[in-house]
Amino acid sequence: GVGSSDASPDEGVVEDLPIIDEKAVEQLTEGLISHYLPDLQRSKSALRELTQNQVVLLETLEQEITKFKECNSILDINALFSEAKHYHSKLVNIRNEMMMLHEKTSKLKVSGITF
Repeated sequence: GVGSSDASPDEGVVEDLPIIDEKAVEQLTEGLISHYLPDLQRSKSALRELTQNQVVLLETLEQEITKFKECNSILDINALFSEAKHYHSKLVNIRNEMMMLHEKTSKLKVSGITF
């Protein structure tokens, strides 16, 4: 009675397990690895190629974005140039008017009219 209650519940279980053959475990492991390893290596190289392609794609996208930004800058510059032309023609008109007024006032001074 008393001695049996002190025994571990796992006691005797080890004796029920069959003896494990280390060589068989090693061969099963090698077989399992040789079965799955080629697929895993192919998957690894496919993933590596995919990652490299993604890097190239990202770089290309960044270059395209830069081109679009440059295009917008060029459009802004074109707008500035057309605005500058507009103001230049206004200045030319004002100068012509001032020269005409200067001529008229000179003629009036010659004819003796003072301001």
